[in-house]
Amino acid sequence: MSLRLRLLRAALACFATAGMAGVAAAQQPATKAPAAKPAPQPTAKPAESPKDPVVATVNGQQIHLSELQVAQQSLPQQYRNVPLATVFPALLDRMVDSKLVEQDGRKNKVTDDPAFKKRMAFVEDQVVQDFWLQKQIAEKVTPEKMKQAYDEKLKNLPAEEEVHARHILVATEPEAKAIIADLKKGTPFDKLAKEKSTDKASGAEGGDLGWFKKTDMVKEFADAAFALKKGALTDTPIKTQFGYHVIQVEDRRKAAPPSFDELSDQIRQDLARQTVTAMLNQLRAEAKIEKFNIDGSAASPAAPGVAPAKPETPGTPAK
Repeated sequence: MSLRLRLLRAALACFATAGMAGVAAAQQPATKAPAAKPAPQPTAKPAESPKDPVVATVNGQQIHLSELQVAQQSLPQQYRNVPLATVFPALLDRMVDSKLVEQDGRKNKVTDDPAFKKRMAFVEDQVVQDFWLQKQIAEKVTPEKMKQAYDEKLKNLPAEEEVHARHILVATEPEAKAIIADLKKGTPFDKLAKEKSTDKASGAEGGDLGWFKKTDMVKEFADAAFALKKGALTDTPIKTQFGYHVIQVEDRRKAAPPSFDELSDQIRQDLARQTVTAMLNQLRAEAKIEKFNIDGSAASPAAPGVAPAKPETPGTPAK
């Protein structure tokens, strides 16, 4: 991506992230105090298409709704699929700022600078590349292919086990041993958890940690919990970086496989990457490519058995 596009996207993302966080929370823009305005100049309102209305003018230059729709796709991923109305106030302000800078640059004849023209030619190449790749991805990454990829992924996902457990966390091993002794005498687990656990969040719930997978907990705790049968209690305290735990397993089960919605982003990225890779492989196979040294001289033939370094695939969507 060119420096210009990166700076523009970075500016949009920076301002929009801060501005949209408040907008998303309130779901409507904060009311601004009206600024003093010069006497209004009578102007004829331009004809507008209902589908692409003018949403602002900057020194007479119009900003259409469609421009904001395009700009929204340059924002961080979490803002691209939200309703445009949610990000509209902050994004419109950024577009106004962009127009002001553009107008000032044109006023100072930056477009006549040879360096500008060279960079614009490079930017155009980058936009053509990005637009064409995204168009190919949109055509080939279909809902049907995503569903097929999801079904294939489920076949290769082993069923994970989950346990439902309680714990009591204390600072010392003697404390934990005393709690185990009390539990074996019949003292209710939830009573001791509320009274003695230093983990106040779970302690308030009687030590209940809910359902979790082995990878959700630190190794020492997970190994001990998943080694217990349903209803069993640890015979000795389990030491972790947090202290000493007394663990009781309430139940065990096989975890439900991840839903399509949970995996859809990952699947879309995988299919997009595959699409770009296949496209580039085909283009390279059909093209005549000559490479030269950094000084423009003829490149030496590659040593037998040594494959050239594979360049980074352009246009692959970021995760």
